[in-house]
Amino acid sequence: MALLLREAIGDSLRRTRVSQSRTLREVSNSARVSLGYLSEVERGRKEASSELLAAICDALAVPLSDVLVDVSETLATKKSTPVAGRQVADPAVSASGSPTIARDTRVVIPAPNARRLAAA
Repeated sequence: MALLLREAIGDSLRRTRVSQSRTLREVSNSARVSLGYLSEVERGRKEASSELLAAICDALAVPLSDVLVDVSETLATKKSTPVAGRQVADPAVSASGSPTIARDTRVVIPAPNARRLAAA
């Protein structure tokens, strides 16, 4: 099974917290989020909102962008997995063995469906 985004985010947050020798309780108090919910986020069981991620990153004194880069690298280095009967190619790898992403790579978010908006 492929690694989910919420799991990669949780792993990154937990590694950061543990590297700082901080407890869940300390970070949850500082971020003003319940200890149980922070635990669920770290275990990849809950999807954290952007506001919650920002609060956790502030509590850890780490930029959200650093967490997202770490998550991106984690997801990029995972082995290829079959998707709908086809094999997904491994990412390009540099001479150093680390994954590379082309500078012209763009993320496209489709516009909302007008009919769905009208029905709402």
